[in-house]
Amino acid sequence: KRSKTMVQKKGKKGGKKVAAAPLAVKKMVPQKVVNPLFEKRPRNFSIGQDIQPKRDLSRFVRWPKYIRLQRQKAVLQTRLKVPPPINQFTSCLDKQTATQLFKLMDKYRPETKEAKKERLKARAAEKAEGKADAPTKRA
Repeated sequence: KRSKTMVQKKGKKGGKKVAAAPLAVKKMVPQKVVNPLFEKRPRNFSIGQDIQPKRDLSRFVRWPKYIRLQRQKAVLQTRLKVPPPINQFTSCLDKQTATQLFKLMDKYRPETKEAKKERLKARAAEKAEGKADAPTKRA
């Protein structure tokens, strides 16, 4: 490692003299009252000396991925304008509308294996009796 030393240039002899500072009125600074019961003991934090104080290192923690994601999401949502087709998924339905929706969706729910089995058995029984075989409606 090279040490960098500044070399001063020699100026002209008998250069300009700097004007003296004006006589300023010194303010009286009130001295702090020192309690003799408390001694000042400055600590030295150099190598092999006093232990350094604990610092708040929470900023430098490796946070779990889900926490990092939710924080990044919050920052992005405050900084960006979200288009309406995407923004509609940020809020959910109220209870009344949700129950109406679930009732409607229940009508179009796919047939369970047990229900299908029963329907086909009933159809087969009708076919065995000799009735006209017509496709049955799913329940």
